[in-house]
Amino acid sequence: MKLNRRRFLKYAAASSAVATAGALFPGASFGSWQKLKNNSGIISWQKAPCRFCGTGCGVLIGVSDGRAVAVKGDPNCSVNKGLCCMKGYHSVQALYAKDRITTAKIRKNGEMVEVPIKEALDLIADKIKKTMEKHGKDSVAIYGSGQWTIPDGYVASKLFKGCLGTNNVEANARLCMASAVTGFMTSFGIDEPMGCYEDMDHANVFITWGNNMAEMHPVLFSRMLANRKRRNNVTIIDFATRSTRTSQAADKSILFRPQTDLAVANAICYEIIKNDWVNWDFVNEHVSFHKGKTNIGYGTQDHFAFKDKAESIDFEEYKRFLEDYTPEKVEKISGVSAKNIKYMAALYGDPDLKVTSFWCMGMNQHTRGTWINNLVYNIHLLVGKISTPGNSPFSLTGQPSACGTVREVGTLTHKLPHGVVMNEHHRKMAAEIWDVPLENIDPKPTYHTVEMFRALDRGDIKFIWIQVTNPMVTMPNLRRYRDGALKDDRFVVVSDVYPTPTTDVADVILPAAMWVEQEGMFGNSERRTQHFAEIVKPPGEAMSDTWQIIEVARRLGFEKQFPWSQDEYIGKIWEEYRKFHAGPKHEMAPYTVLKKRSGVQWPFVDGKETRWRFNAKYDPACTNGKDFDFYGKKNHRAWIWARPYEPAAEFPDGEYNFWLNTGRVIEHWHTGSMTRRIPVLHNAVPHSYVEINPEDAAELGVVNGEMVKIISRRGEVTMPASIRGRGVPPRGMVFVPFFDESYLINEVTLDAFCPISKQPDYKKCAVRLEKA
Repeated sequence: MKLNRRRFLKYAAASSAVATAGALFPGASFGSWQKLKNNSGIISWQKAPCRFCGTGCGVLIGVSDGRAVAVKGDPNCSVNKGLCCMKGYHSVQALYAKDRITTAKIRKNGEMVEVPIKEALDLIADKIKKTMEKHGKDSVAIYGSGQWTIPDGYVASKLFKGCLGTNNVEANARLCMASAVTGFMTSFGIDEPMGCYEDMDHANVFITWGNNMAEMHPVLFSRMLANRKRRNNVTIIDFATRSTRTSQAADKSILFRPQTDLAVANAICYEIIKNDWVNWDFVNEHVSFHKGKTNIGYGTQDHFAFKDKAESIDFEEYKRFLEDYTPEKVEKISGVSAKNIKYMAALYGDPDLKVTSFWCMGMNQHTRGTWINNLVYNIHLLVGKISTPGNSPFSLTGQPSACGTVREVGTLTHKLPHGVVMNEHHRKMAAEIWDVPLENIDPKPTYHTVEMFRALDRGDIKFIWIQVTNPMVTMPNLRRYRDGALKDDRFVVVSDVYPTPTTDVADVILPAAMWVEQEGMFGNSERRTQHFAEIVKPPGEAMSDTWQIIEVARRLGFEKQFPWSQDEYIGKIWEEYRKFHAGPKHEMAPYTVLKKRSGVQWPFVDGKETRWRFNAKYDPACTNGKDFDFYGKKNHRAWIWARPYEPAAEFPDGEYNFWLNTGRVIEHWHTGSMTRRIPVLHNAVPHSYVEINPEDAAELGVVNGEMVKIISRRGEVTMPASIRGRGVPPRGMVFVPFFDESYLINEVTLDAFCPISKQPDYKKCAVRLEKA
């Protein structure tokens, strides 16, 4: 059945309502929502970005008597134009579940005891100081997320990298979009998409690469459907490893075997060249060809190290490389028919069609994540369909500020707010702006996320502060890292809003202000910075993560670097941070502008936003006198890479004969710690499940809802089966949403990662099934 926008939204709402009616009443901790008493009925509205996902929908928060009571889409926000998804409309309910953390706690004699927050902050500062004195500066770490506000991430980086002198700063965005970053850096020398959401209003063809947009980015997907209904020349292709709601709505669904997207992308390039669909004017002026190392490993062992080495090649060598990827050869590898490969190549190759490619975790959570990003850019570059309205390779993000806080602020071990720690010029800039000695900033990166938790397990890291994320649910090969965090001489601080499996391993818990209980900024997938004010007061002693870090920094003696008062600190931090990005390539909007608008895209130059980068017609940073200027690279050209197909780190065999794929559902945000406390969302999908192909289920003798044991070399989990549900995997694959802490599927997954981006692959490992 083909879905249009109206039917899609109606179907999604109806599914939730039916599920709600049929669900059991939620437990004590989840899904509570109390009626207001003696309310005045007067509602005032203030703007904010939505708290969930990286789309960056603008919302209006309705406040009555100091409490957030309603949400509606912001019609002034160009992202969503007044529309929200089900998570957005119910988002404020996540503020008020009855088990909200409102006081600080310290573990004493094995029990968590409530204490004044001052005592907890004193203890944290003391632990950092004594740990560094005894074990060195790299024995302490901070781990945040793409849900950090921009000020949160900025002060974390300033304290740990600038003041304490350790590069032990990471964020969970390493788990969801690091491959997108390294893909951009290797192809263009600069991060973040060249296009914007407006591309959807111009494109004729949308190809979603392993991306279930209908559930993960529903507002953007509905905009795609609206364009197909309004115009008669729009086609949607779903290219994926399992059938989903996106498949149902697409004009064509093409399934491929896990990991073989690498081979298919190369086959598309082979066809483009074979049929002379290359845009030679563009390629000759703006592209160069390169290759890197091959057989690069999977990072499954501690201290794994890899460094790529780029070599220039010419077009003829690249063409010879592609001869291994004829559609007929790739059909045998991928399961995608040669006919369908040629069909996709023809869409990209047709000069009369504008093509936008979307992807997210499916490509990024991949042991060759950087490579597959490169390969999709190759396709767009060969045909010159890039940096113009409707022609856009577009990497979406999954968290509200994965771009703003992690990629732009640089809260990764090798990064600074501008540039990298390895570059002396970049360190000098940071030292000057931060007012710290240059030698404070270590030129050597330390641990990426997986290696950071391995270091905690080994004892190389003794102290870790975790803010706004839930790694004791999300880390792959989870059992090792949870056991490591629980070792006797480790000290774990967790700042959060609700109890989670991560607060379970904490020695100190700090109550955090959530979203509109604080002022801050997010940065979304299309380079848009979005400011929000403190709209309601945080409960109890909860305070923003930014202010928690400032309090600890001052206790450690860094009052000079963190001098701001509580009524001005966000604006002061923003204006200090803006200095890192001065100039036409990345100029950020002033604080006063951000406060007025529902979001501002960067580069923001002379009062104007830049919608398409690298295109001289739109981008003031272009200086080479040509139509396009890929100024991130020294040769001012985008790089096409010869990247081969290589198999996954682990694949089905005689003992473990199924692929395991993990992901999300539309109702729940990541680990569900907030959305499972929203009644309508919790009741719609009250627990996780394992999707099984109907024929595989019949062979196992399993019917819908029966318990199934999923076993890997690392662990096992038993959970209910879903057969012919919203998603249907092909034979030999199972899929599990990871939002439910009752079913820790990451005890089963493998901590293999892309050697370039260091991002783990949550989409592929080998398991076997048993009827429980």
